[in-house]
Formats: sequence, C-alpha cells, structure tokens
Amino acid sequence: MAEMKPSGIAWIGNIPADWEIKKIKYIATLKGRIGWQGLTSDEYTDEGAYLITGTDFNNGGINWETCVHVPMKRWEEAKDIQIENGDLLITKDGTVGKVAIVDGLDSPCSLNSGVLRISTINGYDRRFLFWVLQSEVFWTWYLNKTAGNSTILHLYQGDFAEFNYAIPPLLEQRAIATFLDDRCGQVDSILADLERQIEILRQYKKALITEAVTKGLDKSVPMKDSGIDWIGTIPAHWEIKRIKYVTSTISKGATPEDIFNEKTERYSIRFLKAENIKNSLVDSEPEFFIDAAADNSLRRSRLQATDLLFVIAGATIGKVAQMNASLLPANMNQAIAFLRPNHYVLPEYLLYILDSHIVAEVIQLLTVQAAQPNISMMNLGNIAFPLAPISEQQEIIACLDKKCAETDALIAEKHKAAEIMQKYKKSLIYEYVTGKKRVTR
Repeated sequence: MAEMKPSGIAWIGNIPADWEIKKIKYIATLKGRIGWQGLTSDEYTDEGAYLITGTDFNNGGINWETCVHVPMKRWEEAKDIQIENGDLLITKDGTVGKVAIVDGLDSPCSLNSGVLRISTINGYDRRFLFWVLQSEVFWTWYLNKTAGNSTILHLYQGDFAEFNYAIPPLLEQRAIATFLDDRCGQVDSILADLERQIEILRQYKKALITEAVTKGLDKSVPMKDSGIDWIGTIPAHWEIKRIKYVTSTISKGATPEDIFNEKTERYSIRFLKAENIKNSLVDSEPEFFIDAAADNSLRRSRLQATDLLFVIAGATIGKVAQMNASLLPANMNQAIAFLRPNHYVLPEYLLYILDSHIVAEVIQLLTVQAAQPNISMMNLGNIAFPLAPISEQQEIIACLDKKCAETDALIAEKHKAAEIMQKYKKSLIYEYVTGKKRVTR
C-alpha cells in the first residue's frame, strides 16, 4: 500500500505522500463577466455569439440548443470570457456548482455573469479538476463556507479562489480523469436507462388509468362516441361531465407574508407548495408552516381530508394528490388548486381522472405556447370527462388501486437502483480524487 500523509483538511483526510494540497488560485485563473457590463435580456438575439447561462449546463457539458445569442460586440468586449472548446466552467448563481467542459462549440461564445471560466496553468489537468468539482471535496468545502447563510446561495469568486484540494502528479491527474470519464460514463448510461424504464412505467400506468376511466372494465357493453377526440368512445350508459359539475369547490391558495420551515407553537399550520405534490401523494417534505392569522386570511383554501390537489403552475403542472388527513390542518399557495368532489363522483375516482391522459391532453393544449405554464380555475373546471355510475366507479377504483400499486412498486425499485448507482458514483469520484484508491497503470 502506498505511503499516506495527513492532508490537513478534515473532509479529505489522508492523501498519498506524493500528492499536494493547493488552492485553486495557484493552479488556475478564474474569469467571469464583470457584472453584466450593461448586458440585458433585451439584447438576446437569434444569431450572433452564444451566451452560456446556468440553465444551459447539461450532464457535464453545454446544451447549445438552449443557449441564447448576443451581438458580436458583446463577445468582443470581454476577451477573458471568450469561450473555447475544452474550457472548464462552473455556475456561481442560481443552481450553484454545476460544472461543464465545453465541447462541440462551432462559433464565438461568451458567458453571462452567473458563470465562471476556469483556466488551469501548465502542470494541472482541467479534466481532473472537473471531477474534483463534482466531488464531496468541493461540496463539503462549499457548505462549510456558506453555513448559516440564510440568503440566496452564491459562489463568490474571491471565496472560490481559496478552495483547496489534493493534487497528484500530472500523469496521475490525467490517468484519474480518464478513468473517471470512462467509469462514470458507464454509470451515467445505466442511470439514463433506469430513467427510461421509469418513464415507460409511468406512461404504462397513465395508459392503464385512461383505459379504465374511458372504456370501463366490461368490454362487452355497448359504446358511444364521446364527442371528444382524445377520449373517443365510452360506454353507452356513461355521461360526459365537466369537472365543475362534480365538485362543490374549485379554488387555489395564496402566499402569506410570513412562512417558516419549522413548526412552532405559533406557526403550526402546514403550508403546502407544488414541491409537496409527489407521485399522487402529499409529501410533508419540504416543510412549511404559517400561523393562525395567515390561515384565517386564507380560509377559502383551508384543506379537508377528501380534497384533491392539482398543481396548476410551474414545471410540475398536472401533478395530483389526495390530501392526507394526518397532515391537517393545512393550507396552500397559488401554484396549487384544490377540488372538493360532490356526490356525483368518489374522490378516488376523480383523482384517477385528473391523473389520466384526458387531463394531460387538455393541459398540453392550454400550455403549449406558454412561457410560464399555468392553468386557470375556469379552464380546470371546464375539463370534460366520462362519468361512470357510482357502483362502477367503486369497481374501477379497486381495479386501478391494485394495478397501480404493482406499477408503483416497480417504479420504486427502479428509483432505488438509481439511488444506489448515484451513491456509487459519488463514492467513486471522492475515493479517486483524494487518492484513497489509485488508478493502476
């Protein structure tokens, strides 16, 4: 076993005796746009120089299709951030700490103020640094640096210059980078395949639901045209109803002035946001709470156990869940609508309707050209769907509960496998960039 020595950094521990600890400022230059230099989004164009922003980072590279463009004069005025293939980038605003190595660039390119260019000097491999910046070495340093900071997180260039890490000799840097490129590429391929399998299962589940709530369980009954293209034929004895006619209330919440992420004697009313609606369930995490006064001001959106929650705005629009009685009392913000079913429909049945392709098709039609996807209470209430008699609703619920539970179990297995692979990847990177494991030559 190779001789080891203390690194002097708690989260790195011992390192090989021939490795060094150095600050990034001694092995690289850090360059970013100074403010915006007057640059505004009004200057974005369909042609000209690429402008990389934090939203363009994708799995260790840059998605050129999402990049905006700026006039060439904006590229010319900031020579230090004229980007080339092979450059190492890191985000310092928004989602902090995303890294990328530029590849496939075929025209001039610059950065916005939320991204830093890292240029390593001779003797230091930027691909090795790329892996260091994805490791727990960087993230533990960053979290220690920002501990207690309640403001929006930011990677300050001056702070980043002081980041230190373990560095092997150049040939070993390159060997480690090549090894991690290959091994982590294999892991990413497995993860991508697991995600594809999860998506197939999700679509299968939605198809099961849609088939049951549009065609019923008895395939021998006479059918009729529903009059709606994406629904097609339905059992002849079913009706077409709009959601507003099978609910006593359709409403949404609002955001009060004071919201806390910890329950106290005063702040004891749970407050739900879109991120709490997951996999047809209301998740208590992340936790938010408001006081009784705020709850009273939002009394129209106080929730009940049978209420159905529907995300009406943002990236997760269309997510649905039934309220969990154990989480009451509760209220919610304006990104969520609640529907309170009346006697025409069982809550569990309407939940399946909301989670079917029937509603997904309408959402797609209503939001296809919207920059910020959202659906109004009126549009939600006007969605038409096939309504089965109560006795059939009960049978369909029982059937779907069983089949969806089986599918959900398979999805959970895939998620667990993905979680294991993510942990393996994280451990792999850490062990090799700290010298706990060595690349055999």
